[in-house]
Amino acid sequence: MLVNMAMTADGKIATADRAVSSFGSERDHEHLLELRATADAVMAGARTVDSEKVNLGPGVAKFRRRRLKNGLNEYNLRIIASGSGSINPDAEIFKKRFSPIIILTTTRISQANLQKLRAVADEVKISGKTEINFRAALRWLRKKWGVKRLLCEGGGGLNDSMFRANLVDELHLTICPQIFGGRNAPTIADGKGVFNLADAAQFKYQSAQRVGGELFTVFSKRANRE
Repeated sequence: MLVNMAMTADGKIATADRAVSSFGSERDHEHLLELRATADAVMAGARTVDSEKVNLGPGVAKFRRRRLKNGLNEYNLRIIASGSGSINPDAEIFKKRFSPIIILTTTRISQANLQKLRAVADEVKISGKTEINFRAALRWLRKKWGVKRLLCEGGGGLNDSMFRANLVDELHLTICPQIFGGRNAPTIADGKGVFNLADAAQFKYQSAQRVGGELFTVFSKRANRE
């Protein structure tokens, strides 16, 4: 699994009121589509899907051709993660039916929400009680839907779950030349976090490239023995 995020120089992915969450350049957006062209599926959390006009798709024809060249389906599978199942069924993603949409949730989902989401998604998978059991969910995605390479695009709560479960193999961070500040402004990994340094997700530097005022960095998971 890989995670791709754009963040400000002070580590924020949105302003404190979450009103501004798209601040990367055109090159950053192209980089996002380049990464999508390498993945079987793209996943985002409910807040990301509800608050932004995103469809998690492969983009224009040149990126779809790149997917085919990479031996993938022309359109990637789309996954939404929500422990409570509180996803707006009128969100933009459900208006574009070019590829299957899978929702991962827990037993916390109400019957009303479950019914609404089953009406707009191709499948709703319950995995876990209070938190999504992502290890089990990813095994299911691989077995049923053939997902071998998954791209996670946040937000911070979903990323945090991925890091704590030690599921992230590669981290792509675009560092943008802005400062948002604010103790309540979200970061690339919110949620529960860890309380001990020994539990931190460990990565090692892989590469960096400066394009304009942005720095495109890549980190890979550090092996336990390193």
